[in-house]
Amino acid sequence: MPPVRSHAGAKPKNARKTISRLLSYLAKYKFRWILVFVCVVLSVTADVASSYIIKPVINDYIVPLIGKENPDFTKFTFLLFKMLALFAFASFASWMNARIMISIATSTLYEIRVSLFKKIQTLPVRYYDSRTHGSIMSLFTNDTDALRDMLSMTVPQMLSSTLTVTAIFIMMIVLSPVFTVLVFVTIFLIMVVVRKIGTKSSQAFRAQQANIGALNGYIEEMISGQKVIKVFNHESACEEEFATLNAQLCKSGTSANTFAFILGPLMNNFSHFQYALVSLFGGILVITGHCDVGTVAAFLQYTRAFAQPVSMVSQQFNSVLNALAGAERIFAAIDEQSESDDGKITLVNAVTAKDSDGKEILVEAFANTGVWAWKKTDGTLIPLKGAVTFEHVTFGYVKDKTVLHDISFYAKPGQKIALVGSTGSGKTTITNLLTRFYDLEEGCGTILYDGIPLNQIRKSDLRRSLGMVLQDTHLFSETIRENIRYGKLEAGNVQVEKAARLSNAEEFIENLPEGYDTELTGDGASLSQGQRQLLSIARAAVADPPLLILDEATSSIDTRTEALIQKGMDRLMDGRTVLVIAHRLSTVRDANCILVLENGHIIERGTHEELLEQKGQYYKLYTGSFSE
Repeated sequence: MPPVRSHAGAKPKNARKTISRLLSYLAKYKFRWILVFVCVVLSVTADVASSYIIKPVINDYIVPLIGKENPDFTKFTFLLFKMLALFAFASFASWMNARIMISIATSTLYEIRVSLFKKIQTLPVRYYDSRTHGSIMSLFTNDTDALRDMLSMTVPQMLSSTLTVTAIFIMMIVLSPVFTVLVFVTIFLIMVVVRKIGTKSSQAFRAQQANIGALNGYIEEMISGQKVIKVFNHESACEEEFATLNAQLCKSGTSANTFAFILGPLMNNFSHFQYALVSLFGGILVITGHCDVGTVAAFLQYTRAFAQPVSMVSQQFNSVLNALAGAERIFAAIDEQSESDDGKITLVNAVTAKDSDGKEILVEAFANTGVWAWKKTDGTLIPLKGAVTFEHVTFGYVKDKTVLHDISFYAKPGQKIALVGSTGSGKTTITNLLTRFYDLEEGCGTILYDGIPLNQIRKSDLRRSLGMVLQDTHLFSETIRENIRYGKLEAGNVQVEKAARLSNAEEFIENLPEGYDTELTGDGASLSQGQRQLLSIARAAVADPPLLILDEATSSIDTRTEALIQKGMDRLMDGRTVLVIAHRLSTVRDANCILVLENGHIIERGTHEELLEQKGQYYKLYTGSFSE
């Protein structure tokens, strides 16, 4: 799987549409949002009021008591208790705000993840073929994490900061319009400097992210290719290349963090300068009798409090854009067109009965009889036999690039048909069409299954009638027993063990410490490639399908293992239609018909002996596979 890449710094293409879509999820929690707003207002009001109290504390309690021999601190003490209660109330309101926002965020993300995962299950194979696993995984990781951070932290912080700035601005004007003008002039100068540094900082961080990606990609490539590196003694060259990439990262990282670390001290010192300037100007007004000490003290407190939320809002803006870009990608996936299915014919259990004339007929059964039939919309039943016919099939994954050209062949029930040819000749495409991972366009031929046009059969029922063993096996983090049972979820232990014997997987399974109950992890990393393939074959065997597709099923199995499973495979294929894709031609010698494909054309067909006599492409492939 490719590494999951971050989308840091991304911006949404249509922020308004994404916000509107996000609000449709958030609108379900109107009452909680009202509580959040109330808590924020109460918290901000308490914080702003606590700063304003400094004015009466100094003017009404401290200054009048200066110089008195026996000052009465009763009222002053009572005021301190009121301030303590105010601070406690503000803290409680902030905690409630955070708690409710976490509830909203987690509930919203729960619904979004459910919608996304449900949609992912319905998407066609074409969607996965056109995207990397990493890009799909990032929807559930990077994008949802960014969205969670925005909902649970950024949004309440921005709301709180906006209300705080507004409230402080109002209180500053109430206290002193002159001081307010002075503060805004200095803030304007700060913003001009911060903007210039921020531009350089963002450029440096983009360069750093690019270098991090290049270095991490190189490290991953070198780790996965260690055997090749060692065989060709390429260690020194790898170290040199790593040193170059590492030096580039060091240089860009130093530059990025230099600009980033400038902002903090710069903002801090500017705030000190602003504080000192207001203090100096206020002191002059107090001395000249144009202002009181309490007003200056309270305004200085607001001056300190004003810069922090402004800086916080500017810092959170990029996080909001990043989260909206992630939400946009998530919603784009949710809006993807699901796999279409116009099939009406279904697969049902059947049983043989006799009509009034004593003639045997098939009738639908409502229990598992082991006999299957296709049920047409008019109720007619057609026995499931596994006959396949391709008639003049032409297909391409994209327009103007045809993969299959006028392909025609048939497979009678119980026949083994082999598809051979070079890579890219169209072998796997035939199985993709047979499983309806891709559908034919109108006028591009016909595929019949038991005489029924393939597109008339419901996809889920079609795939229930098929068994597939792929070249790339996939084992789940379950026991060996459950991995085999995946081919037929209702299969009992006896059926599972019978399938293991059939594929000759039983021997190595019973030698494991826990036998069939051995837990597999990491896609069966503790097993050899051949053992994993044997389990894949057993999974197909337990499904007991009438049509079996083997796509390079023995490519990862050594000669000895291949000999062990050949008898089991013969038993598995007995009475079934089998399509075999193979590069190892020794596995298809007993096929009823071998189709040789080249560039999407069937260039030869016949039995093994007939094709050898022709001395054509098959002859070259077969003899070449044994040449030194």
